[in-house]
Amino acid sequence: MLRRIGGDLHVLLIRDPYRNWGLPKGHILDAERHSEAALREVQEETGLADLVLGPELGTIDWHFRTQGRLIHKYCQFFLMGSRQGKPVPQLTEGITECRWLPVGDAIDTVTYENARSVLQIAAELIHRSDGESIPL
Repeated sequence: MLRRIGGDLHVLLIRDPYRNWGLPKGHILDAERHSEAALREVQEETGLADLVLGPELGTIDWHFRTQGRLIHKYCQFFLMGSRQGKPVPQLTEGITECRWLPVGDAIDTVTYENARSVLQIAAELIHRSDGESIPL
């Protein structure tokens, strides 16, 4: 999630229930396309409604255990823009805080290495395109 603030691009990070900083993500519902799910999940977790979808940034995967079962989760990310609105952490979604940070600071702040790699891909795309592919 990107927004121009004071002329500079900022990334919206969310703080999850484990107090880690990351990117909005979630599950695909029914016959949703990945892009539809991405837009819906960002809206649900941040309260932002004016979202613009950009290019795909790639897929990450990880393993975790829940109730004694090993789960292998995949998540596809997209570059996305938000022109207006104040993000509101959705406590019912387990999000405890939302924070806009300059791209470099967001890369340094994000807790999860796989999410950091998504932000680095986004930063490279932004740099290569001189901001022309930014959905803002």
